[in-house]
Amino acid sequence: MSDFEKKILEMDLRKFTSRNFEKPSDCRNIDQIRFYVSELCSKIEEYELRFNYVPQWAYTLLAQYNMVHNSMLHLDFKNAYA
Repeated sequence: MSDFEKKILEMDLRKFTSRNFEKPSDCRNIDQIRFYVSELCSKIEEYELRFNYVPQWAYTLLAQYNMVHNSMLHLDFKNAYA
């Protein structure tokens, strides 16, 4: 795959995420985060299968969503058992 093709794929994925996702820090609901994580995972899997290429920033974004999700779960756990 050429650098040009990779750049096109990255731009397409960026457009998709900017249109359909909120920033991880703006999410206020665990279910919202779970939805974004599942959608992003399916998009990453699609890119792996179709193009054998996933931009590194997609994994970074997934890690950010997971970090926010884990902190929300931790807060809920503390509130439930404190």
